[in-house]
Amino acid sequence: MDAQYSGRTVVVGTDGSDSALDAVRWAAAEAVRRGVPLRVVTAFDWNQEHPLGQVGLGSDYREIMLKAARRQLAEAVAVAGETAGADEVEQQLVVGFPIPVLAAESRRAQLVVLGDRGYGGVSGLLVGSVSVAMVSRAECPVVLVRREEDDSVEDRERPVVVGVDGSELSEAAVAFAFDAASRRGVPLVAVHAWWDQVLDRVVPLLDWDLIEAEEREVLAERLAGWGAKYPDVAVERLVTPDRPARALVEESRRAQLVVVGSRGRGAAAGLLLGSVSHAVLHRAHCSVAVVRPPAEKKA
Repeated sequence: MDAQYSGRTVVVGTDGSDSALDAVRWAAAEAVRRGVPLRVVTAFDWNQEHPLGQVGLGSDYREIMLKAARRQLAEAVAVAGETAGADEVEQQLVVGFPIPVLAAESRRAQLVVLGDRGYGGVSGLLVGSVSVAMVSRAECPVVLVRREEDDSVEDRERPVVVGVDGSELSEAAVAFAFDAASRRGVPLVAVHAWWDQVLDRVVPLLDWDLIEAEEREVLAERLAGWGAKYPDVAVERLVTPDRPARALVEESRRAQLVVVGSRGRGAAAGLLLGSVSHAVLHRAHCSVAVVRPPAEKKA
């Protein structure tokens, strides 16, 4: 874990939805693994003049909604307590819109955890708008939790998968992934997909065996030193002539967590979330962690 996050809490946002409660369970277990408190946060986005687009509902309606938000928070804390223990769970109800509230929480957290969809989700969208916005705005790693039908021993033994694109930008994701695999006692699958980094295979006279050997060396360089730091983590190296997003989504079928950087070496400087990370967020079959390098953090 990055030293700058040491001692900080794990923060989970909740809105009372089933997806949010799945995130609370995941976050509670993660807080136990990291030995830090869990902080459960609910944002109460009340518009004083026109609550929920209605005129004339006034303070009585506000109190009804506020009580509902408190019940949702209490339920989430109870769910967290089942895993982490009540004395290790903090709670906070903040008046404000979810995105700025959670962005502010991320400044003093080591991890922000969210469900992939909340009550505001639209049928057909795999990831909610708050979750996508937080991945771009958070100042610490963000995990979007996919609902798991069965938390079996077999599921808990699934590997952690990390995308490695060969750039320095992926270093933070590699560090996060090794730490996650070590804490869970599971293998790490390091995926380096290079199809979109070279000319298409239809181009003649290219030595594809040489190109693959070079790409294997790229992956080896990015993993160098991490094996010594985490000798308990067995590493499977997967170098494939495939699109990175497609390769990671496919590997997510057998994983419990996929870790990606916020941007890869092919991303434009002004984009906060790269196309690969975006695709994995929407299509992965397991939970996804998006890790931004320190240089990308905003004040």
